[in-house]
Amino acid sequence: MRIRKILLGSVASLALLPTAALAETASADTAATDTGDTVQEIVVTARKREEKLQEVPIAVTAVSGETLERQQVITVKDVAAFAPGLTINSDAVGRAFVSIRGIGTTLIDTVQPGVGIFIDGIYQPNTSYLNSPTLDVAQIEVLRGPQGTLFGNNTLGGAINVISRAPTDELTGKITADYAGPDNYRSLSGVVSGALVEGKLRGRLAASYHAHDGFSENTLAGGDARPLEQHSLNGSLIWDPADGAQITLGAYYDQVQGSQTAYSSLSGPTDYVQDTALNVNSLATYDYWGANLKGVFDLGERTQMTAIAAYDDKKGRASGDGDYGPIDFLRTTDGRNSMKTVTGELRFDTHWSDRVSTLVGVFAQSSESKNSGVNTIVPFGISAPTSESSELSSAAVFGTVFWRMTDTLELAAGLRYDHQELSVSSAVADYDASELQPRVTLSQKWSPRNMTYASVSRGFRGGGANGPGAPNPIYQGDSVWSYEVGNKFTSADHKLILNVAAYYNDYSDYIGQNSLAPCTCGVGFVAINLNSGDVESYGAELEATWKATERFTLQGGATWNHTRITDGSQYEATTGMALASDRILFQPDWNFFTTASYVLPLGSDDLRFDGTLIGKGDRMGSTLSPTFQPEMEKYFLVNANVTWTHDDWTLGLFATNLFDEKYYETYLDQSLLAATGLPAPLVRNLGIAGDGRRVGVRLKYAF
Repeated sequence: MRIRKILLGSVASLALLPTAALAETASADTAATDTGDTVQEIVVTARKREEKLQEVPIAVTAVSGETLERQQVITVKDVAAFAPGLTINSDAVGRAFVSIRGIGTTLIDTVQPGVGIFIDGIYQPNTSYLNSPTLDVAQIEVLRGPQGTLFGNNTLGGAINVISRAPTDELTGKITADYAGPDNYRSLSGVVSGALVEGKLRGRLAASYHAHDGFSENTLAGGDARPLEQHSLNGSLIWDPADGAQITLGAYYDQVQGSQTAYSSLSGPTDYVQDTALNVNSLATYDYWGANLKGVFDLGERTQMTAIAAYDDKKGRASGDGDYGPIDFLRTTDGRNSMKTVTGELRFDTHWSDRVSTLVGVFAQSSESKNSGVNTIVPFGISAPTSESSELSSAAVFGTVFWRMTDTLELAAGLRYDHQELSVSSAVADYDASELQPRVTLSQKWSPRNMTYASVSRGFRGGGANGPGAPNPIYQGDSVWSYEVGNKFTSADHKLILNVAAYYNDYSDYIGQNSLAPCTCGVGFVAINLNSGDVESYGAELEATWKATERFTLQGGATWNHTRITDGSQYEATTGMALASDRILFQPDWNFFTTASYVLPLGSDDLRFDGTLIGKGDRMGSTLSPTFQPEMEKYFLVNANVTWTHDDWTLGLFATNLFDEKYYETYLDQSLLAATGLPAPLVRNLGIAGDGRRVGVRLKYAF
């Protein structure tokens, strides 16, 4: 509680700091420009407005499309390595486990995510979208801390916003091809953009193909155990019908094929096994498509209206080995799932005066999901079909007031009211909740290049319903009160950016890993989702970019995060078992990355060198044991790039995991299989090892 008092005291003291004695005023325009010897300015949309990153009083990481390309980031989830405090694990192409600052992780994708996932500002209610390709992405913004006031429920940990590149007036385009080994890694993508009607209509079209065999073979059934294949197409049109009006139409299609919980059998968390021994390869295919329409209109001189309508569709099919081992006991076939989502949002951004502005709006979304499959007990020839459908609807009204109390001091106060309703066909009760999510932020500019901020905010994630026999037919949503102080600094010569933040999170009714509980029918156990108890999370973050010379740049970020369960009584009351540890599933106490870049001019050409070091601390694996929780070891990865640019051509050599580090991101203790009642020969530890060393070449032509 001492840290909480310190942060609260910082909020109060910041409001009392004098501003009249500042040596510099904040009105001077000293923004960094995109020149060779200064740090490039970054614009983000963290407050639903376009603002300079260094002037937004929120902890934000913006990873550019160029960085994604150089680091071989091919899916959204891979951005976690370059965003402090963000953790994403995935054991299948159809789901992922995501958290920020220790908040948000669950193991089952039927639980609503604790971190919001947005594609071009449009909320996606399922973590499978984290496996979407990063085709033609301008940047990915990672907002840390609760973002419920402007972004809605299920953002209690933060938000990830993937922003596509916009059409250009000039004719531009590029073609990129990659190939790497040893796993036959190959990519081909192309983009074209330009004006269709000069000054009125411009468009952009992008397409890509990527595939790799992976580092795992199925030694029993044969074939690649964890391959990946992606087909992607997206496009957009921007129409400027009149001054002060702009309409954007976007559409996309993605197909993702890959492994579906293709676990290896292990002796323990330091037994690094890539290959599987399954009776059938566990594979899945997901098709995503959607369209969205966005209109931005000036209503007079003071107000801008933004209207958004979107439709998103996801369909998946999967089959595989249900017991994850060489004994042919359980198979899952004809697994199918679908989700259809309709979204609408309307907001008004009004500048009432030079000192006061507001952002108000309404939001509505509706999703329909269906899941089905067939489980077969092979020795007995018994098949049991499963089927479930659900409907989730959300509605909200929100508003924020931005008040520049002085030339250097700003107070932002916002409130959001969310209402959510969920019905599940297999559940015995429906879930609904109404929540308020406030946020108050005070920011002080000590100079045009140095800002301190403090904030208090509340985030909320929706709960859900369990099936028959569950001792808790309904599990409630979880919530967090978050207290944060931070500072954003840019040096006078714009060569150094240094951002720091400290935070404390008081987390109630934590929705953790699913579990087994005694069935209310009086016989056996039933799988349930549940509230586990209360969690405390606190830590500090640092991000920096240093343009040491015109040729040499050093950038990186680091987080120290202490997240622990402080009260597990809810879990014990529901399951009758104690938690094995106060650690949160998959959460490291620290992670970091640092990248050094050097550009060597060769006449009119450039030769660029990039080296990246990525580190993550030890994490706890999944367990249902009341006395033991497995620990995955810390690891360090090195990526390297050498890129030669000549006119419109770029040739690059790259390596990921250069030193072939062995590590696990997903590990399940044998207690999970034992708890299902499987015979002893079928009980084993399960894990999915990280990718090994990959070395390749990239060729790009841009015009």
